[in-house]
Amino acid sequence: MANKNNDEYSADQITVLEGLEPVRKRPGMYIGSTGIDGLHHLVWEIVDNGIDEALAGYADHVSVTMQSDGGIKVTDNGRGIPTDIHPKTGKSTVETVLTVLHAGGKFGDGGYKVSGGLHGVGSSVVNALSNKLIVTIYRDGKIHQQEYAKGAPKGDLKVIGKTTKDHTGTDITFYPDDTIFQSVVFSYDTILDRLRHAAYLTKGVRTSLEDEVTGKRYSFYFEGGIQSYVKHLNVGKEVVDDDIFYVDKMVKDTQVEISLQYSDAYTETIKTFANNVLNPEGGTHLTGFRSALTRVVNDYARKSGLLKEKEENLSGEDTREGMTCIILVKLPDPQFEGQTKSKLGNPEIRGYVEQVMNEYFNYYLEEHPAVARKIVGKALLAARARKAARAARDSILRKGVLEGASMPGKLADCSSKDPKSSELYLVEGDSAGGSAKSGRDSKTQAILPLRGKVLNVERARLDRMLGNNEIVSLIKAMGVGIQDSFDINGLRYDRIIIMTDADVDGSHISTLLMTFFFRYMKEVIDGGHVYLAKPPLFELVKPGRKSSIFIYDESELNRVLDATIAKRKADGSVVNIEDDRVKQAGFIEMKRYKGLGEMDAEQLFETTMNPEKRVLVQVKVDDAEKADSIFNKLMGSEVEPRKNFIQANAKFVKDLDI
Repeated sequence: MANKNNDEYSADQITVLEGLEPVRKRPGMYIGSTGIDGLHHLVWEIVDNGIDEALAGYADHVSVTMQSDGGIKVTDNGRGIPTDIHPKTGKSTVETVLTVLHAGGKFGDGGYKVSGGLHGVGSSVVNALSNKLIVTIYRDGKIHQQEYAKGAPKGDLKVIGKTTKDHTGTDITFYPDDTIFQSVVFSYDTILDRLRHAAYLTKGVRTSLEDEVTGKRYSFYFEGGIQSYVKHLNVGKEVVDDDIFYVDKMVKDTQVEISLQYSDAYTETIKTFANNVLNPEGGTHLTGFRSALTRVVNDYARKSGLLKEKEENLSGEDTREGMTCIILVKLPDPQFEGQTKSKLGNPEIRGYVEQVMNEYFNYYLEEHPAVARKIVGKALLAARARKAARAARDSILRKGVLEGASMPGKLADCSSKDPKSSELYLVEGDSAGGSAKSGRDSKTQAILPLRGKVLNVERARLDRMLGNNEIVSLIKAMGVGIQDSFDINGLRYDRIIIMTDADVDGSHISTLLMTFFFRYMKEVIDGGHVYLAKPPLFELVKPGRKSSIFIYDESELNRVLDATIAKRKADGSVVNIEDDRVKQAGFIEMKRYKGLGEMDAEQLFETTMNPEKRVLVQVKVDDAEKADSIFNKLMGSEVEPRKNFIQANAKFVKDLDI
């Protein structure tokens, strides 16, 4: 059970820096956006406060309840926010924390030695951006409560009951302001993923989630901490060895925790955290880790004779191929870039992480020679593939936006030289490619037909990829290069549109292309440049006319038929109930399209390529970890995870070609 010593946490430890006024005027400065990400950021701020109590050793459970009235309740069993009068504000410490920007236990001495919150704005920002917030504190045998509206207290902090001395903690229930946020509907899965990560990163701490509307609830507890996290990320992959490297060491006032394992994958997965906060752009801890890893693997390869004297050293990229790694540092004064904490900047952390990796990963390789030889062997294969790919890559990359290497012969380019107004259609097959070329707007629309199914890059290194004509044609046409020569500024088209048949083969080709973009050109996806064209599934043909209605999915078909039948009945038109629904609605026939080649050039343009009428679905990666897992399951070498996925999702399939 967590140690709860209230004497160590009092009003004197809360430091006030400045006021709260800017938050409601510029919420994006504090939570990133007023969209769905910003909405959930409110939850993360309060959850992180509970995790900070756990990191300090005063809590072992943080829970979130999605209430039926739309509110979010976050509970921790820590010490409870201090309730006495703050010496500088003259208000209760609770009110100070919730109404004054930069007021918290993360600045002075004794509040928190380690904290995920550098800025101390979390609770006050959540309060400012909520229509209503209720704080309930269990502390010193009493239950205290106070209510706020848009950041302002509706009354003083009051004692509303008694509790036992050992029952301590904080409940915060808040209702986001619907005049600020685009939506105030929370995602169960998004919150669940965040709580899973928090449990992985804080071993011995339980996190839980309940949805009062659906009755769903889930709880996480991982005794293994980040070792369990690495194991989770490698589910479905063929690992080099079941053993997972793990080290947890203190260097001065900083805790360095690292866990890693290699698999048969060709890409690396490294996640970096400082005080449990994800740093997607890495920082000094990642720099120190990479430097030490490259050095240790090369030293071992030389000493063991696996790397010959005349051979050049393995590159950092070689040593990280197939690696899954979690780096977690806990330090007293983290210096992040921005409130979203995307990158760690403390310069001393590089040396601390390097020191730990140099010493303990070297010990690991010496003590696990069989595993070490597999790791070095994989890196040597990666090095050979890298060298083989270099010449091929250099020969195909474009040197500029429109000049340089020749374009693929089958590319029907657009005449516009402005990437912002240009788009590239990746079309399945020569037949559909021909229709697309004939029907397109040649000024802004380029067509690249792809013959057959492109290479599954989940099972291929770059050297093999560059031997595949379809992949090479795609790289040439896009103009951004690949891997270390990748440059998003070279992108020749603002939209890359995948246009395939509405059948199983078409879906497979789309998945293969999205796998390529996710693994090798993720910046193109992150920039919002990749789209899926949605060709019509049905055509409803009107009698005596050339015009038709094109329908894009079954639900739309049912809505159109129901509405048309109802209108005909209301108008007094004859509806024969013995006819099928298509004829009841006054159509002579319904065509079901499965291939783009079934439409002529004019139909294809009007239904799928005309910017005024077409339906495009933008490809986004909201959760890279989940996307990585799905691509690995669907496209990786292990059959069992794919079989399990198909069995679990088969009940959701509506149309299946036979």
